[in-house]
Amino acid sequence: MQIFALWAVSDKSYGGLSFSSQDVGEVLTISGLGLLMFQLLLYPPMERKLGPLMVTRLSAAVSIPLLACFPFIAMLSGLVLHLVVNLASILRNTLSVSLVTGLFILQNDAVAQSERAAANGISLTAMSVFKAFGPAGGGALFSWAQKRQVAAFLPGDQMVFFVLNLVQGIGLILTFKPFLAQPNLPSVASN
Repeated sequence: MQIFALWAVSDKSYGGLSFSSQDVGEVLTISGLGLLMFQLLLYPPMERKLGPLMVTRLSAAVSIPLLACFPFIAMLSGLVLHLVVNLASILRNTLSVSLVTGLFILQNDAVAQSERAAANGISLTAMSVFKAFGPAGGGALFSWAQKRQVAAFLPGDQMVFFVLNLVQGIGLILTFKPFLAQPNLPSVASN
């Protein structure tokens, strides 16, 4: 979540956390360690038990209320603020990576073995394009939101997290039929 750093270092009067760059770095380091532990220890058994589609849907569904809570985290202070920001960041990053990993598994299952390289190449190219334009779009959205602190509807950073939730919600809807059709894989007959 690239917009996290912008939000965290912005002033409290603008709905941010007034964190220093070092504080943001510490939060991201702790999140990275939590993400590593999650990917190594928890994701594989969870994916085997629930399947990649359910993991993707659950990750998207849980991310929506979590993102909605972010603007209200700024109302906290001191040690409680640091603990909540670290926990929210770990949870958000693990959900995001679970979602992406589940989508990659679904994509690989959706195409024949001979088409996987092309499908992965196309998806990684599209993802790279969005990652190139995402920070610019997020920065513009964040800048616009900073200018509307006294708006009656979703003031300031609440608008940023609303837009992020809107995108997340659309992504969640796209995991259901008719948008995401599961391929009919031939069953393997036992001897």
